[in-house]
Amino acid sequence: MNPKNIELIHRSFEIQAPNFNSASMNFSDKDYLNYILSSVEPCKTDIMLEVAAGTCACGRAFAPLLQTVVCLDTTAAMLQVGKQAAQDSHLTNMVFVKGNAEELPFLDDSFDILFSRLAFHHFTDTENVFREMVRVLKPGGKFVFIDMEAAEESLRKTEDEIETLRDPSHVKNLSREEMLELFSIYNLSATKCEITEMPTCLNNWLDLTKTPDNIRQTIYDRLTADINGQEKTGFYPYRTDKGICFNHKWVLISGKKPI
Repeated sequence: MNPKNIELIHRSFEIQAPNFNSASMNFSDKDYLNYILSSVEPCKTDIMLEVAAGTCACGRAFAPLLQTVVCLDTTAAMLQVGKQAAQDSHLTNMVFVKGNAEELPFLDDSFDILFSRLAFHHFTDTENVFREMVRVLKPGGKFVFIDMEAAEESLRKTEDEIETLRDPSHVKNLSREEMLELFSIYNLSATKCEITEMPTCLNNWLDLTKTPDNIRQTIYDRLTADINGQEKTGFYPYRTDKGICFNHKWVLISGKKPI
């Protein structure tokens, strides 16, 4: 079952794939990856599935600590970058699968750890994806969810509008309460819920998606107006020596599937 925005996802991440691991972005930030590892506390016998793995930065960080890491993504170009990076690092316990999160090609109760980072804002049916992830997680297994937190209610529509201008495959950010509600619906005990603010440079953010100049200017103008006390965007932008920046709030929620 393909999501409604599948072509937009493929187009967007085929563009992003070559530079997705760039040091100018936060996706491969070593401190944050170490924070994730310490939060999950993996065991050497664990088998993990990373859903919507992208270039598999997290999967590659986990691989030395686990028996097997399976990375699933719908965009072949992203997986190819991850596979090459794994080969370069001599990681031999990784499996790369092209597939959709909406219909995971795995049996029930297959994995010790289910992991997804910065993916749910691209899903048109978040509840279905969450249900699929829970289905393939073993009873007692760990479920680790990371995504950007939505702006407060009055600015959510504006924030999502700007996110979608920059990346048309963006659907919407979830609030922390909506994320936790997914855990509650599927009887997962949320054992941790933490927020990390990730500073992001506007120019780098737009460069990654190769945002067209006219749209780039529109976004720049709207964030500049926000800084100058005009219409709020939900990004809370500020100026630095690198230009306009803002902080994405990454929410990490971990829990366990009932035995």
